[in-house]
Amino acid sequence: MKKLLILLAATAISLTPLAGQVRERISILGDSYSTFSGYIPAEYEQWYTGDTRMTDVTDVRQTWWWQVVKEGGYLLEKNDSYSGATISYHGYHGEDYSERSFITRLTRLGSPDILLIFGGTNDSWAGAEVGTYKYENQTREDLFTYRPALAKLLSEAQSRFPNVRILYLINTGLRKEITESTIEICKHYGVEYLQLKEIGKQSGHPNIAGMKAIASQVLAVLQP
Repeated sequence: MKKLLILLAATAISLTPLAGQVRERISILGDSYSTFSGYIPAEYEQWYTGDTRMTDVTDVRQTWWWQVVKEGGYLLEKNDSYSGATISYHGYHGEDYSERSFITRLTRLGSPDILLIFGGTNDSWAGAEVGTYKYENQTREDLFTYRPALAKLLSEAQSRFPNVRILYLINTGLRKEITESTIEICKHYGVEYLQLKEIGKQSGHPNIAGMKAIASQVLAVLQP
């Protein structure tokens, strides 16, 4: 009987959360795929607004990042996602997108334990040139091409967020040279990357099923 009581007491202690235990914080650096009205800076352009004419995603709880935070037991630090944003400075119709680029917004992510970067889609869609692999001393002109811009982004992310786990998400359906360049540059810096698969989409953007698919694949990497 005494042994049983000791065993039960030990089990109870092991199941009790430590008083000082702190949940990890996640920040999101993204584009339209990670937006939702009221959850990103008000001045940013957004795709997900609850409007059913866009997709069937009408509630923030249906977004991939909300599901990752909730189901993974994390806290949301910052979601800095801007619809139409590019990694490079090359925007649609050849416009200068430096103000909304991932590089520029990297400073706005707070103090996360985990950083999820989900980009490259608009670079692919806007026809940005991939350029050459250039890992240092990039000029402003270089940053209008994808490879030098992504290299600068990941290098600065590692410098700004030491001891932070960085995971780069790669969308489906991108131009082959964008996908291959992303993988090569992530490998160069030792940054984790996730090649997403089988994402349901509507108007080129994840629908409810697609959001769930992204969330489950991200959680499988973060919490294998």
